[in-house]
Amino acid sequence: MPLSPARFSYLLLLAPAAVVVGLDQVTKTLAQAHLRDGSVQLVRGVLSLRLTYNSGGAFGVLQGMPGVFLAATAVVIAALLYAAHRTTESAWLVPFGLVLGGGLGNVVDRIFRSNDGRVIDFIHIRLWPTFNVADSAISIGVLLILLVSARNGTRAREAEPAGGREAPSGE
Repeated sequence: MPLSPARFSYLLLLAPAAVVVGLDQVTKTLAQAHLRDGSVQLVRGVLSLRLTYNSGGAFGVLQGMPGVFLAATAVVIAALLYAAHRTTESAWLVPFGLVLGGGLGNVVDRIFRSNDGRVIDFIHIRLWPTFNVADSAISIGVLLILLVSARNGTRAREAEPAGGREAPSGE
């Protein structure tokens, strides 16, 4: 039985979100189990795995306010679901799904893990704050949203008549 366009749209949104949440939760569980005794160097001086807990937002902004980020994430998730429902262009759906999955992955930490509302971070790149799979998905999703937006802006400009918009005739 073929998928209807509406079901295909939901698949494009929810499949990446589900994959992100799954990978995020599995990697966070592994990080908690295997990184308690210290960090692991993967690429000397560049990339390591180290277990940290973040009670703030991205890059440690507003530490100690997990409730604020839980509420903000709920608003973003609702906005993404609304935008995905309203869009007629499927190019938006996978990026929306990545951001949705990342947000949900971090919400799971704040609500269901016993970390006092903190998010588990474990990927550390030198000169960059420690992050996780959910944070990566959010960053990649936002970058793709910007690229789709820029592409749509270019298409709109190319579709305009030569010389831009027509001036009123003044009759």
